[in-house]
Amino acid sequence: MPDGASVLWLDGKLVPIEQATLPILSHALHYGFGVFEGIRAYRQVGGGGAVFRLDTHLRRLVESAKILKLELPFSYEEMFEGCKNVLRANALEEAYLRPIAWLGEGRMGVGAFDNKVHVAVAAWVWGAYLGDEALTKGIRAKISSFLRPHPNVAMVRGKVTGQYVNSVLAKREAYDLGYDEAILLDHSGFVAEGSGENIFIVRGDRILTPSLAAPILRGVTRDSVIDLAREMGFEVAEHSFHRDTLYVADEAFFTGTAAEITPIREVDDRTIGTGAPGPVTKRLQAAFREAVTGRNRSRAAWLAPIGRVASAESVVARPTPARAAARRRA
Repeated sequence: MPDGASVLWLDGKLVPIEQATLPILSHALHYGFGVFEGIRAYRQVGGGGAVFRLDTHLRRLVESAKILKLELPFSYEEMFEGCKNVLRANALEEAYLRPIAWLGEGRMGVGAFDNKVHVAVAAWVWGAYLGDEALTKGIRAKISSFLRPHPNVAMVRGKVTGQYVNSVLAKREAYDLGYDEAILLDHSGFVAEGSGENIFIVRGDRILTPSLAAPILRGVTRDSVIDLAREMGFEVAEHSFHRDTLYVADEAFFTGTAAEITPIREVDDRTIGTGAPGPVTKRLQAAFREAVTGRNRSRAAWLAPIGRVASAESVVARPTPARAAARRRA
């Protein structure tokens, strides 16, 4: 069991994690039909905790479900409160949150149009995603033999559970070869993203990152870093580049909810810059830390305070029109 995870929010109620079981014949377990998010909460300088860009993450979850035509049985507002209730129930001010929605039990086969949709939110303590020294010393990456899926093959804007098999294969390949992370190219040979992160490079006084015309996920941390970098006076360009441009970059780094801002010190056995986190990366890491911990008051809108509750009482969501219609059909 992950550290700090004792209670989760399942279909509108807080439930002990050991009671939250998944039927073997759940459709999503067999076919990967579900959507999810990764979100972090941070301890604030003035005390208490706050969730970083909870609104943006949950709106992306809703959009991912829309892309799949997966009808969520809970509203955005209900899931918003569900995320905070999980943190309160587990007494966590700083944690990783995993909202997930999936097609459950009922019919098997790839159609299964009438199966129930479930929604859960779990929370646990999760440190540096790519290792304890990743944020301070950087990581070694490998260009993967696996490509980021073509947009006519996968719904690249959706954070879809089954699509991450591609990322798992890329990650395992890189790890087996002695690297920390994989970098996937797109179908045209341009650098796309990591197995679970967006990627940036620094060339001179410019910061480059693949554009949203590429088959990449629109990362929330990616967007945050672009905003912070421009606020700090950096020129940020969003356009495609090949692996050789990455090889000769002055600096490179990954961004993501789990990875935060992780420097890349080496790609394909080629040292990036000096082989250590560069000055631009360090400045962005510091600016990001100020934003997520409440030190940068101009970014207060990015933070959703968790608040406090006296006990882990069950939270039963009010019926939404979708659920009410489903009950009538039943």
